[in-house]
Amino acid sequence: MNKLVIVGTVAFDAIETPFGKTDKILGGAATYIGLSSSFFNVDAAVVSVVGEDFPKEYLELLENKGVNIEGIEIVKGGKTFFWSGRYHNDMNSRDTLVTELNVLADFNPVVPQDYKNAEVVMLGNLHPLVQTGVLDQMTTTPKLVVLDTMNFWMDCALPELLDVIKRVDVITINDEEARQLSGEYSLVKAAAKIQTMGPKYVVIKKGEHGALIFHNEHIFFAPALPLADVFDPTGAGDTFAGGFSGFIAQQGDISFNTMKTAIIQGSNLASFCVEKFGTERMVNLDTKEVNARLKQFKALTQFEIELEE
Repeated sequence: MNKLVIVGTVAFDAIETPFGKTDKILGGAATYIGLSSSFFNVDAAVVSVVGEDFPKEYLELLENKGVNIEGIEIVKGGKTFFWSGRYHNDMNSRDTLVTELNVLADFNPVVPQDYKNAEVVMLGNLHPLVQTGVLDQMTTTPKLVVLDTMNFWMDCALPELLDVIKRVDVITINDEEARQLSGEYSLVKAAAKIQTMGPKYVVIKKGEHGALIFHNEHIFFAPALPLADVFDPTGAGDTFAGGFSGFIAQQGDISFNTMKTAIIQGSNLASFCVEKFGTERMVNLDTKEVNARLKQFKALTQFEIELEE
């Protein structure tokens, strides 16, 4: 079984959308990535940090999904990272109401010994120095390193971000971030520019409009499944990343064709994530539902056409 190292936040979220609001619930990039990757036959471990206030049942939930939690540090007397946000009516934009770094402020990641030779590393959205710190601990060169980042790090830690970008194979960002990082408005030109920074593959997420993957002159587009109800987009991008990296780790094949299928797998799982608040849908999701929706994705994109020579 191939190993997958997941680095990111395990956190508390409080979310408000046009459909309602929550108190503190389970959240964090690594949580969503871990839950999503659990649908593939991989040996996944989360590297993160929480405070003493973090409920034991949340850790057990990850364990019960087959996710190794040995790399989750519990800081005695510490408080867990907390984020609160309010989504606008279009569900594509949001306002951050509260960000409390707490134990995350002094987080030094420690990769468990048994995972320092992992085939795939998924660097969730964190400070670039933390992402670099994980890569420095790997005893063998991973087959694939995937990095997720955001405009915040482009604004306040660009030199460190560019350093870690040089060391990754895949970067996943949204369209706005791709334009900011590259200085190019055209996403085709943006992806080409970003590839010169290091990554062989550039994945550009477009939310409800799907995702694109660029590799040299090759481009593949995966639509997002049209949904009747979107309750909470929080974690959708991380769920996508978990499906993407989990599938590739399971396959053990690093090729553009595998990446194309991984994009579909990630989009498929993300479509479930948004149907309930927080992690609720992902926790209660079963493989039958996942496979049934994959068939819907296939029907959405498959067509026959006769072309004249």
